[in-house]
Amino acid sequence: MSTVIEQAVEARLVAAAPRMPTIPATLHYDRRDPFAVRMSFPAPATLEGVEVYWTFARELLTDGVERAVGDGDVRVRPYGFDRTVVEFHAPEGTAIVHIRTGELRRFLRRTTALVPVGQEHHHVDLDQDLAELMRDAC
Repeated sequence: MSTVIEQAVEARLVAAAPRMPTIPATLHYDRRDPFAVRMSFPAPATLEGVEVYWTFARELLTDGVERAVGDGDVRVRPYGFDRTVVEFHAPEGTAIVHIRTGELRRFLRRTTALVPVGQEHHHVDLDQDLAELMRDAC
């Protein structure tokens, strides 16, 4: 069984202009990092021309499809009938994207099938994580 889930989603970038271009994005989940979700945007879709990714708590995405959550760099909230807003805050500015809530729910169901909520701690290798931290500290 694979330990990684990747799912392409269609994101609509909210810009100052009334037009909302669609940009590709990919949601990633890895059982080896069971508390986190990563969302990546390919180089052509970014201002810098390089792939950009944000890593944040799976719980933030799970809760954000139901109610507004987050007060840090990533914030998530429902919007209308079948949209979820994900805001990414950085020193360079804020990017706001709309994603179909159904796509997010499908992704979250897949992650939960791989690692049930509340069982994440069974998939964390504390010895290996500590060894990596110690190696990086030297």
